[in-house]
Amino acid sequence: MEKPNLEKILTNEKNGLSKQREIISEAVTKILIALGENPEREGLKKTPLRVAKAFEELLDGYSQDIVDLVNDALFEVDYGTGEMVLVQDIPYDSLCEHHMLPFSGVAHVAYIPSNKVIGLSKIPRIVEMYARRLQIQERLCNQVLNTIEEVLSPLGVMVMVEGSHDCAAMRGVKKKNLNMKTLAVSGIFETDLNKKDEFFKMLKQ
Repeated sequence: MEKPNLEKILTNEKNGLSKQREIISEAVTKILIALGENPEREGLKKTPLRVAKAFEELLDGYSQDIVDLVNDALFEVDYGTGEMVLVQDIPYDSLCEHHMLPFSGVAHVAYIPSNKVIGLSKIPRIVEMYARRLQIQERLCNQVLNTIEEVLSPLGVMVMVEGSHDCAAMRGVKKKNLNMKTLAVSGIFETDLNKKDEFFKMLKQ
């Protein structure tokens, strides 16, 4: 097999690409060559660019800002203080930062309002913003909690994240259907066991 002309390939890839896509495309081309593949063959010609575009979509959480995301969707209330707000079964997809393989699952986010609440759609978007980065599940769980704390100053926050990790299913232990759960709590959820129990009871309903 003729050795690929790396300089020619990279020159062609650079034409009309953003800097980010250019860097990722170049890296993928080098990986293909290192694996013994020919990036110029029909099935792989557009693979570096496709991967670059996929990463832009899968990791677009880096380009999101919490202020723009919330966009003033905060509402002061004089009712319901102390009552739990729970948004459960929020689907997410992420990439493990250790192997850059997918993990996905659902998040359950609860908070006890102090004097304001947030628009319903914003909590799933907060989860998505942090999920669409190179992540570990433990950090994802805590970042969601810390952001709810920062934005709402509630009496307490509780976040549970469930995840299935391809890095455990496809390599290493090679065990499919493992479900990892992480939990982060703050405020009243740390001190009031009844509130924590209420969270788990609501999840089962």
